[in-house]
Amino acid sequence: MSIRIGIYGYGNLGRGVESAICQNPDMTLAAVFTRRDPASVSLATADVPVVSASDVEKYVGKIDVMIICGGSATDLPIQTPYLAKYFPVIDSFDTHAKIPDHFSNVDAAAKEGKHTAMISVGWDPGMFSLSRFYASAILPDGEDYTFWGKGVSQGHSDAIRRIDGVLDAKQYTVPVQEALNAVRSGSAPKLTTRQKHTRECFVVAKPGADLKRIENEIKTMPNYFADYDTTVHFISMEELKRDHSEIPHGGFVIRTGRTGKNGDHRHVIEYSLKLDSNPEFTSSVLIAYARAVFRLQNEGNFGCKTVFDIPPVYLSSKPLSEIIKNLL
Repeated sequence: MSIRIGIYGYGNLGRGVESAICQNPDMTLAAVFTRRDPASVSLATADVPVVSASDVEKYVGKIDVMIICGGSATDLPIQTPYLAKYFPVIDSFDTHAKIPDHFSNVDAAAKEGKHTAMISVGWDPGMFSLSRFYASAILPDGEDYTFWGKGVSQGHSDAIRRIDGVLDAKQYTVPVQEALNAVRSGSAPKLTTRQKHTRECFVVAKPGADLKRIENEIKTMPNYFADYDTTVHFISMEELKRDHSEIPHGGFVIRTGRTGKNGDHRHVIEYSLKLDSNPEFTSSVLIAYARAVFRLQNEGNFGCKTVFDIPPVYLSSKPLSEIIKNLL
């Protein structure tokens, strides 16, 4: 039986999900839901309906798992609880501080609708969360470190674009190599925000704009750049499109710990990612966990779940015997 996938929202992430479905023969794209005019949306997959988001309830019973591809700031807090009443759902909500509240809201809606829901699935939160979980369970006497990048931060890039006089911008988060080396040594350094990452900005300014003012507004922006060493490069639109059109990302999760009666032996666990396309990799994680949502739904295991709740075998389309033979 093919798992019928719905995509709710067709931006970078939605297109990535569509692409990932093609690599999973046990899945079929059933419909794409959009807030735009459906006639204006062109899919890469033939013969798949593009439906107005306002008509989503008409597809109850026709979608096995709805993958919600909205933004974490304003979309997912509303969309995921709403859709969980009507479908098994999964999202990539990534505002870490607000995950507990989002979980509670989605859990209540999913149980009301008798559906399985999953939130915060991707690489961080998601794969990095699992790495932190496993490592801290194995080395309870230790410290966690997470480094992001080098990669494009879409939220920080958007914050720059909102500055008066800016036409377009890309911002890269860059780990500080000296900090990475210190953590990998097992010395368990205490690191400030500024010591762990720098930020590099490539900005296209409007003709005649005050470049010094723009640079100062970027470097002093609270919650985004003020706590980091930030470099601003002003470039042309041609350079931005030529050199900064992709959306790469990645990072490192490192756990350093001690074992032995006196903590004499030090250990380092490291998990890393280097991604050519942030949205396409996130989509691939979503697709694997959508398979788990489908299985839990069929078992009647309703309510909100996270990556911590899912047995690894639920992620794969392969039989357990093959998994044990080839991977164990």
